[in-house]
Amino acid sequence: MDIRIAAYGVIIRDGRILLSHWNEHGRSGWTLPGGGVDGAEHPVQAARREILEETGYVPAIDRLLGIDTLVVPATKRHTGRAPLYAMRVVYRASVVSGEPRSEIGGSSDEARWFPLEQVPNLHRVSLLDIALRLNAEEPPDGVPPAAS
Repeated sequence: MDIRIAAYGVIIRDGRILLSHWNEHGRSGWTLPGGGVDGAEHPVQAARREILEETGYVPAIDRLLGIDTLVVPATKRHTGRAPLYAMRVVYRASVVSGEPRSEIGGSSDEARWFPLEQVPNLHRVSLLDIALRLNAEEPPDGVPPAAS
């Protein structure tokens, strides 16, 4: 079994979410900016690097929202002959600086802000729905509300 660890950022500002359009091997969909961890790179460093590469924005990684895993059967993969165990580390992030731009020469071909209410109508990868659920379950300031 092959293993891939990747890190992503949920970036929401003024009711809009920053998404990256994944387009690889004839498959595509809107997803979170982020991607694979390189070698011994920490997932936080990977998320920062990938968000910058895919969107042009320098991000701050604010907090861990959760980790999602899945197994992709060998028959559904376009590369490799073994199943893939994918671990996806999801962070809440924010934009520190930078100008919007799309990645050139990578697996993403566009970065764009979308109103949150438009997300259900987008052709998207499952990670986006998982990440939005994790984000909704986490209080904005990271402190759970007091019991009443």
